[in-house]
Amino acid sequence: MERRLAAILVADMAGYSRLMEEDDEGVLTRQKGHRKELIDPQIAAHRGHIVKTTGDGMLVEFASAHDAVRCALAIQKEMAIREADMPEKIRIRYRIGINIGDVVFDGADIFGDGINVAARLEGLAEPGGISISGIVHETVTGQLGERFRDMGSQRVRNISRPVRLWQWVPEARPEREPPEAALQQRVKYCSSPDGTHLAYTTIGNGPPVLKAPNWINHIEYEWQSPVWGQFLAEFAGNCSLTRFDQRGNGLSDWEVDEISEDRMIDDMFTVANAAGLDRFALFGISQGAAFSMRFAAQYPERVKCLILLGGYVRGRMRRKDPEADRFYQIGYNMIRDGWGSPDSIYRHFFTTTYIPDATAAEGESFDELQRLSTNTKNALRIVEMNAEIDAAPHAEKVRVPTLVLHCGGDRAVPVSEGRLAARLIPGASFVELPGNNHGMVGGHPGFQEFFDEAMPFIHRHA
Repeated sequence: MERRLAAILVADMAGYSRLMEEDDEGVLTRQKGHRKELIDPQIAAHRGHIVKTTGDGMLVEFASAHDAVRCALAIQKEMAIREADMPEKIRIRYRIGINIGDVVFDGADIFGDGINVAARLEGLAEPGGISISGIVHETVTGQLGERFRDMGSQRVRNISRPVRLWQWVPEARPEREPPEAALQQRVKYCSSPDGTHLAYTTIGNGPPVLKAPNWINHIEYEWQSPVWGQFLAEFAGNCSLTRFDQRGNGLSDWEVDEISEDRMIDDMFTVANAAGLDRFALFGISQGAAFSMRFAAQYPERVKCLILLGGYVRGRMRRKDPEADRFYQIGYNMIRDGWGSPDSIYRHFFTTTYIPDATAAEGESFDELQRLSTNTKNALRIVEMNAEIDAAPHAEKVRVPTLVLHCGGDRAVPVSEGRLAARLIPGASFVELPGNNHGMVGGHPGFQEFFDEAMPFIHRHA
């Protein structure tokens, strides 16, 4: 066996099973043509060596990262041209991941973390796109005439450390400049009682605020999102905001034994201690509002006040509402059948529910955030947990000043759930915000009104 540093390229065909169902003979014929006329010649021209192939992909070794990336770019650009006249539903697109790593050569096969990371990067690439690791980007940046977009650090399966991801797509979206506060962010880690590693960060100056976890988080990539970036920047300009990626997504551990309401409370307590928060304001969005009610009831000595936005007391399966039951089942099926699909229509179901007033760019960003932040298995576990929440017994025990805010047209959580929280929590105030979005997006109705209400409340009580 021989061990050496190598550039590894992993590629596969996006949506291979679906394509084979649609037109197996046509897809196989075109695939053979692409291999013979484009892919194999480009690999040879860039001094690559095909180690192994599968029905829809391949593993290739290169002597240098420059050769690997140049080869990938040549293939992806030409593939877009070769398949341009095919109907969208049967168009062949490849996803490519590239990494540099220590590789063990054993006869005709190769092994090692370098290959594992390349394979995970390939899974995170967009159809027709290329994902490269941070070390590859450092090696090739400025030398190829192509821009790769920084997607932040990513958790990849079977790799203990987060991996920096850079992405190229044929029609590159304008790169969003992260707010100044993002440059000050430092990600830290702490360990929950069951050993789960949680990624957290604190930004800004002012009264301390802990943000409870909500649907899908990624504390690095959120800064690049037009859905979250301005909201976080505004918060950081008024408070010292501590937030974390809940277990099962973002930069926290994905491979965990339990995702439950009990563990979420443990995780909130752990992050508060690790961040040095003694007494603080607690901010909960969506299901984070239910977690916040329980935390405040369970640890009243730690919480100065509650701010709840678009929250609910009862998960969808606890409302005795046929419409909520149907929504849960549709959402569950969408995740089960299509979360990992190259077709964003499955994730877009949640995007159009949570931010129906979003622009196309905002919707694409939220789709991408969901795709990068967790996998199918954990998305299902999280949605199951949220559906069964019942915070009513905890809401009645809250004894801290509470402000409940909810958009009147919220399609993800009816405004009646926000009003219920305000009724159950003794002395709580309720403010109905304009707009239809579940969260606050800069430039949309409700955004400025939220900060006009929430910031004075936090400064008064925290």
